Amino acid sequence: MPSILITKADGEQEPFDLNKLRESLLRAGVPEGQEDHVMTHVLKEIRDGMTTSAIYRHVFEYLHKSFEAPIAARYSVKRAVFDLGPSGYPFEQFVAAILRMQGYSARTGLALTGKCAPHEVDVLAEKAGHKIGIEVKFHNTPGVKTDLKDALYVHARFEDLKAAPEETSRVDEGWLVTNTRFTRNAIRYGRCAGLTMVGWDYPRGHGILSLIAEMGIHPVTCLTTLSQNEKRHLLDKNIVLCKTIREDHALLGSMGISGQHAKDVLGEANQLCTPVGTPLAPFDSRTTLAHH
Repeated sequence: MPSILITKADGEQEPFDLNKLRESLLRAGVPEGQEDHVMTHVLKEIRDGMTTSAIYRHVFEYLHKSFEAPIAARYSVKRAVFDLGPSGYPFEQFVAAILRMQGYSARTGLALTGKCAPHEVDVLAEKAGHKIGIEVKFHNTPGVKTDLKDALYVHARFEDLKAAPEETSRVDEGWLVTNTRFTRNAIRYGRCAGLTMVGWDYPRGHGILSLIAEMGIHPVTCLTTLSQNEKRHLLDKNIVLCKTIREDHALLGSMGISGQHAKDVLGEANQLCTPVGTPLAPFDSRTTLAHH
């Protein structure tokens, strides 16, 4: 096919990559062999200069119409994570939930005092006596990257907390977690300074996208069977995982969701909670740093 330039969220243009679309469709659960039908349909609609957002909407609508709900839900996972906003608090809860599934205890929104200054810590995780302070950078806009100044700032804060006089405020290491991507300079600094960094697709195979897909830990905002108001109601109650809905059937009833609607939501949540592919290694500093 002739080269078609598409416009990314940050305004840059790049050639449309058919292989990326194929990979995203298979990752979403489109049966192997049927992805060609989807791509043929999409290619009829793509025009030079078309935005990635417009392409996403077109693919999502086609998947939602042509396949079972969980396939469209998996395809929409990036947008679903953005829908955890506008504040960063639900994403902090989401990060804490991922860590709990990896065997950590995790608390959010703590005030700790370092050697030189007090600090607000988004997530404090602990396992086997090892304490990790986590700064969570949530961006509402696709295309916005977490940059070098963020990495410098986070590293300095947790170095101060490593030297905290009080054991209750002391951490053993610090992490920087974001729902988007890192700049090259931020990654370079993190590697050099020993700062664990987790982004949308970084480190390779252990970013947020991989963790969601491999662990079946989708946010409630993925669910196509819930309205926006119903999703917001769940987030207001600090419920961020589809897994919670699957495990607590009474939750939907408390929201006035019953009958076929409840069955549809539970069915979609159950399928989304089923991990796909090979399970990941434990989500800890040794794993992520090993892939830097």
